[in-house]
Amino acid sequence: MVEIGYSKKVLDHFMNPRNVGTIEDADGYGKVGNPVCGDLMEMFIRVKDGIITDIKFKTFGCGSAIATSSMVTEMVKGMSIEEAMKVTRNDVADELDGLPPQKMHCSNLAADALHEAIRDYRKKRDGK
Repeated sequence: MVEIGYSKKVLDHFMNPRNVGTIEDADGYGKVGNPVCGDLMEMFIRVKDGIITDIKFKTFGCGSAIATSSMVTEMVKGMSIEEAMKVTRNDVADELDGLPPQKMHCSNLAADALHEAIRDYRKKRDGK
């Protein structure tokens, strides 16, 4: 693998991603993509009493896309949906000890997928 300034945390989350998979009948689902780089992310959340109790992801993309997806799931499990909605792309990059500038869009996608899943959860909850 060609290193372009990845931190040890990025490499660890890429090589050993956490929370990969899907959640059947998820309380919230988000899917985002970047047509320029071809990355595609899906996030699935389970919410109980306003807290994210489970979160899984499926990502098609580069090492940074996989690492940021994995890190987002680690960051927000156990958070309230309000707290999780405040997670930014910079928060994700900071938790990974930084990302090369040309890979910052990946952290944006991971945060966006999370926010889409939360919006979907809220829409389902409020629609009932």
